[in-house]
Amino acid sequence: MAGLPERLSKAAATSLLAGAVGGAALLAGELLAAKARRYAKPTMGLALRTSMGPQNAPPLRLVLLGDSAAVGVGVEWLSETVGGQLARLLADGTPESGQRHVLLSSVGVAGSRSSDLATQVARALLGDRPDVAVILIGAYDAASGRSPEDAAGHLGQAVRRLRSAGVQVVVGTCPDLGAARSLAPPLRQIAGLVGRRMAKAQAKVVTDAGGVVVDLAAETGAVFRADAGTLCYDGFHPSADGYRVWAHALYPAVAKAALSGV
Repeated sequence: MAGLPERLSKAAATSLLAGAVGGAALLAGELLAAKARRYAKPTMGLALRTSMGPQNAPPLRLVLLGDSAAVGVGVEWLSETVGGQLARLLADGTPESGQRHVLLSSVGVAGSRSSDLATQVARALLGDRPDVAVILIGAYDAASGRSPEDAAGHLGQAVRRLRSAGVQVVVGTCPDLGAARSLAPPLRQIAGLVGRRMAKAQAKVVTDAGGVVVDLAAETGAVFRADAGTLCYDGFHPSADGYRVWAHALYPAVAKAALSGV
């Protein structure tokens, strides 16, 4: 994760602070501080497959694709990840939807960008077809300075491929990077602006490709900015509470998608 603040600073300096010597010097100092932080890493013992809910309930195959959010970097237990918390909500169900036997898996890889989704889609479609795919991507695209339109194009292709295979798709767009406490101002504010541009481009292509958009920055950014407890010790990746906030934001769209796939 130490490379992420570095890429963010380069992208920000190139696009917004070119020629501003004083601003570049400030960003350089912030970069040094960010690189010195200890960032969370993927937990090797974290199982990426599990099932939740009554065995005799209708089955629901749920797969997560994307970056570190899709594998729960920042927490120790599968039940604390966004996938685990989503699976529990779906398994418990509502009086209207009833309980489900959720078969949860993830093909996400920490550090992934949208151009990596083609490989993940291929893995997700191996074997039994998923009913619902949740894609969480965009932070590394924004951090690397990639054009939002270029990154979104890869995302749109992934959504279109999944939809063609009969999979319902819900995309959580780029989260609020301006909430990251591992980045000091003004780098934090610049990251927030870059992330919003990415999320806007993502939303358009996902809708055009037949997927459902959940704007994580708009729906949960204020909570992350107000509550430091939504981030883990590194000040960048979500904590169990942060993943819970995301899971509840995603749940209505995912639950609706699950019913659509019945």
